[in-house]
Order: sequence, then C-alpha cells, then structure tokens
Amino acid sequence: APAGPAGTGKTETTKDLANALAKACYVINAAPEMDYLTMGNLFKGGAASGSWLCFDEYNRLIPEVLSVNTVQFKAVCEAVKVKAKRFVLQGDEIAMDPTCGCFITMNPGYLGRSELPEGLKALFRPITVMVPDFNLIMENMFMGEGFLESKALGRKFAVLYELNKDLLSKAPQYDWGMRAIKSVLVVAGSFKRADPSLAEQGVLMRSLRDTNVAKIDGDDRVIFMGLLSDLFPGIDVPRARDLEWEALKAQVLEEDFGYTNDPDGYLILKITQLIELLVIRHCIFMMGPPGSFKSAVWKILAKSKDRLGDKMFIVDNPKAFTTNEVYGYVNMATR
Repeated sequence: APAGPAGTGKTETTKDLANALAKACYVINAAPEMDYLTMGNLFKGGAASGSWLCFDEYNRLIPEVLSVNTVQFKAVCEAVKVKAKRFVLQGDEIAMDPTCGCFITMNPGYLGRSELPEGLKALFRPITVMVPDFNLIMENMFMGEGFLESKALGRKFAVLYELNKDLLSKAPQYDWGMRAIKSVLVVAGSFKRADPSLAEQGVLMRSLRDTNVAKIDGDDRVIFMGLLSDLFPGIDVPRARDLEWEALKAQVLEEDFGYTNDPDGYLILKITQLIELLVIRHCIFMMGPPGSFKSAVWKILAKSKDRLGDKMFIVDNPKAFTTNEVYGYVNMATR
C-alpha cells in the first residue's frame, strides 16, 4: 500500500515493478460508484489469472464497500497462505494462481477520502513515498528528448519551479509538480525537433514561457518573467506567430462577432495561447471574471478554424446534461 502526495510515482513504481517481473498489471481507478460486487469480480479475476491489480486512490471507495473488501481480499490471502489450488470467494469456486498481487495507492488527507478499516490495513504492507528529486528526473527526461546540455537545463528548470512555488501567489490553477514538468518537457522536445538550429537554452526558455504565461496573471506574471530572464540572461526567443491566421481571426472577430480588435492584440493573443495549449492538453479550463470573453475566445477560434476548412465541433452547455448522461453509469438491477 504505497501512500504519499500526488505526482510522487506510487502507481508508476507499481507498474515498473510489474514490468520488471513480467506480470500483467491492471490499474483500476477506484471510484465511489464502485460497489462490493464490482470489487469481488476484480478480486476473482486477479486470483484466477495471477495478474496484478493496482487500485489507484483506493480510499475513494465508500466505507461500506471497503469493509466487504476486507472479507473478500482476506479470502484471497488465506488461499495463498495455505497454497490452495481452488478457493471460494463470494459463493463462487475460483482457481488460484499464487503469483497474483494486489496494490493500493492512496493520497492521505484529501477531500472525499475514507479512512481504511483496521482489518483491511492489516492485509497490506504500508510504504510511504516521498516527493522525488525533480532535478534527476528532469535531467533524464531532457536526455530522452534529445537534449545535449541536459544537466544544466535540468538544474535551471528545477530552480525555476522551486522559486515559482515560493514566490508566486497560491492561486488554485497553479501546479508546479511532476505532471506540469512533464508537459513542458514534451513541448521543449517538440520545439527542439522542429527547429534543431535553435540553442537549447532558448528552446527551454520558450517552452517554459509559452506553456505557463497563459495561466499566470497580474503581479505574478512580472515575477515569473523576471525569474525567467534571470535564469536565461540575454535569451529572448520570439513567439512563433502565424500572421495570416491572426489576420483571419481579426477579420472573424470584427465581421462575425462585431467586436473591436484591440491594438495590443490581447484577444488574438489569448486565442493563440488556447491553440498552443490544445496541442499539449486534452482538456482546458478557462477562468476569469464575467465579460472577460472566455466564451468568445473559443467561439472565435472555432469560427476561424471553420474558415480554414478545419471543422470544429462544439457542444454548448454542460449544465444541460446530467453527469450520468455524460459519463454513463452502472444499472444496479442488471449490472
């Protein structure tokens, strides 16, 4: 049972161990909607096939389900202990492969998490996972993306994110953890491959700026840009601009929507940032006060994409659907 903060590699470590031992490892995101029958089926399958189950965020299950899990998983453990060939789990006789394994990862102290029952805790060996040394991870990822100065770049990157954590405000949309680092590295790698002649420091500076500037606002932006120019002195790579498309967006903005295009090009800049983020993110969250053209940004983007012959689909208001209609659900009667 590895436990620790988000982005410390609890699930990754489990997957890696399974990989090293050539075991099939199924990562199951535990959800409050899962009931004891679903869990029972998973335990049966794991025991019979000898594969490993990794229940991610296990303490999101509700206490009632957890208490039944204790009985179910204890049956599996007992069968392994007595080297049984077959055993009974929830009224079904199941074949037993003793090499099966069960791992649970937990983020302690998060909202909407249950405390594990004592009987269940006793069945798992607890492991605490600490926040890793980002410097080493970055250095290796830079090498993986094909950078030569990986050591120096890793150090700069790590220092920048450490300083961001300390100096910038604690806004809810900021994340200076492992997952955010990964996305910047992927962008840097794609920049490097797109233009091999660019200096590596410039490539990193540009990807740090382009991926972060969209979400940093007000005084924080001044601090962030200051930190960037301190860490990368004298390096200022201009943003990649598609002037023809920008002109088209300005035209759509004025003709189709009746807006006035501001001389600073703020709206065009925001649309461009949205496009850049769509390249690296599956899902984008837009926030700001009412009337700060959050909806206008994606509507204008969609319209200008249509003009280019690149059709964009828009489903308007999420409040028009229930959660079940969007994500599906298990009908308890028929399962």
